[in-house]
Amino acid sequence: MTGTPLRAGLIGYGLAGSVFHAPLIAATEGLVLDTVVTSNPERQEQARAAFPDVRIAASADDLLARAGELDLVVIASPNKTHVPLATAALKAGLPVVVDKPVAGTAAEARELAALAEERGLLLSVFQNRRWDNDFLTLRKLLAEGELGEVWRFESRFERWRPQPKGGWRESGDPAEIGGLLYDLGSHVVDQALVLFGPARCVYAESDVRRPGAETDDDTFIALTHTSGVRSHLYVSATTAQLGPRFRVLGSRAGYVKYGLDPQEAALREGGRPGATAHWGTEPEELWGRVGAGESPATGGGRPERTLPGDYPAYYAAVTRALTEGGPNPVTALEAAAALDVLEAARRSARDRMAVTL
Repeated sequence: MTGTPLRAGLIGYGLAGSVFHAPLIAATEGLVLDTVVTSNPERQEQARAAFPDVRIAASADDLLARAGELDLVVIASPNKTHVPLATAALKAGLPVVVDKPVAGTAAEARELAALAEERGLLLSVFQNRRWDNDFLTLRKLLAEGELGEVWRFESRFERWRPQPKGGWRESGDPAEIGGLLYDLGSHVVDQALVLFGPARCVYAESDVRRPGAETDDDTFIALTHTSGVRSHLYVSATTAQLGPRFRVLGSRAGYVKYGLDPQEAALREGGRPGATAHWGTEPEELWGRVGAGESPATGGGRPERTLPGDYPAYYAAVTRALTEGGPNPVTALEAAAALDVLEAARRSARDRMAVTL
């Protein structure tokens, strides 16, 4: 890609901004990290140390006051700020990327999508787990028909964190849009919908298990897709023994995969895409297995090479969308469909009944 790079302003430099967005923006050809917005002096210094040429703004208002100097706004601030900040950026005439969840409700997400369409601007949602190594591998297996007709999809995003960490993500205030349902649940639901299409029925069980916890930390969601596939999705901070990340059962074979994609860990440790030829890869002993009639724990099935994870593909697609008219990698309407499911899951867990969409 040639020409002047697009200039991105990043609002928020906490976990999402510093670990995911800033490094991925900086690693994308045709895109440059122009400004980081944070009022925290320590985070300002961290941003300058990591990206010496970056400009610092103390507030989103300061950033949007010079909207004409930017080509993209990325919103990686706390969940409750996503809708007002995305609205302000779109009204300032700027394309927007919003971290998940894009909003607290599907209705708000659709309102944002309508505003972006009215203004003729890109509005994209950062669903990076679509570029996890195991997810890419499973999509390949499905495309090749290796599993036959899929009957059941099990997906787990589990952790062992017996003590709450605090902060807005674990706040019991509904305005914060915290809890695992909207955090990790945003990922597993999005993946299930991408793989197997819309859901027509949602059942959920949601608990607050840990002493001192204020919001859901152990949630199960069962989806019945219009395609007939059933998805069983687990998100938990209370799992002392972790289950498989994926277990996919079909009419011909199953696929079982343990362990998380290595990209987040690499980014947390300061790794950068492009600095190594082996970005997103994992050793053979972590590959999943495909087979029928035997347990992978006892050597059943054959190893299935895990494709490399590719988080950089997201911002590469955003850049192509802005410069070449390429497709939006994750639309706000897709995110709204996932929010329909999350809202239904919350109602289901509260009322102890299945919810039809």
